[in-house]
Amino acid sequence: MSEFAEPRIRRLVADYLGVSADDLTPEVSLTDDLAADSLDLMELALVLEGEFGIEVPERAIDEVRTYGDLVATAAALTRGRQARETSLASAPSTIRSRVVATMLDNGAGLERAGALTPYTAEEIADDALRAGRGARLEVTVPAATTDAGVDWVRDQFAWLAERGVQVSVGREHDRPPSAGQQPPAAA
Repeated sequence: MSEFAEPRIRRLVADYLGVSADDLTPEVSLTDDLAADSLDLMELALVLEGEFGIEVPERAIDEVRTYGDLVATAAALTRGRQARETSLASAPSTIRSRVVATMLDNGAGLERAGALTPYTAEEIADDALRAGRGARLEVTVPAATTDAGVDWVRDQFAWLAERGVQVSVGREHDRPPSAGQQPPAAA
């Protein structure tokens, strides 16, 4: 997000909250100083989504306290969107995932394979969350996937670490054999 976007955010917030743009300093509290409630913050998030073409997760809004936090969050989400658009071209078309509930499961777990769509990513994340804290999500991408593509897939599931799920992403040839599998024979 360029420095030119901050005035747009300032105008949107001032208009929506009915305050002077001069009141919007980085340290001003949206809730304490400007009397915005949680509904106001969610509606501001929707306004920002429409203005900048971003998706503002509820957990991001929950962490916003000041006008400066709001600008920083919008900037980070915009940079993330731009990075996703840039790296989307290098994203793998198919993946394989395995969710192992605990380290004691000897590698047994729920597996999925197929095209990596937003729906598939959500299903995989739901599988991992259902497995609970301490679960492990292993995602394998085709060997020809670029580093940017691997990073993109890793970014799709990185938030699961906050929920106690270990996430690893690697290429087909990078993966160690699962329990009971033999490594491929040398050619």
